[in-house]
Amino acid sequence: MNLYAAHYAYDDRLEERNAIRDDHLAYLNALVDAGSLLAYGRYADEHDPGALFIYLAETAEAVEEMIAGDPYVSSGFVPGHDVRLWPALGPWPSQLDAQG
Repeated sequence: MNLYAAHYAYDDRLEERNAIRDDHLAYLNALVDAGSLLAYGRYADEHDPGALFIYLAETAEAVEEMIAGDPYVSSGFVPGHDVRLWPALGPWPSQLDAQG
């Protein structure tokens, strides 16, 4: 398994996006429960609306499939995203390696 960092860029339709936020969070929490999504959250600054996600998956294509299922993405509130292999170092990735 590999770690992938994904970045979402949100559009400016905050009210419309918030209307399906519960569906978005339920989807993400299901991925957390499955062990595929390790961390996620929106950026707290006002620079560019978006969010960061850390996935655990075999391939970038698998991450793209998970992203495609996100209600924010399928509803068009994410006009852009990127997925990058992230060969992270430190205690957190080491704990993942120890789990097998």
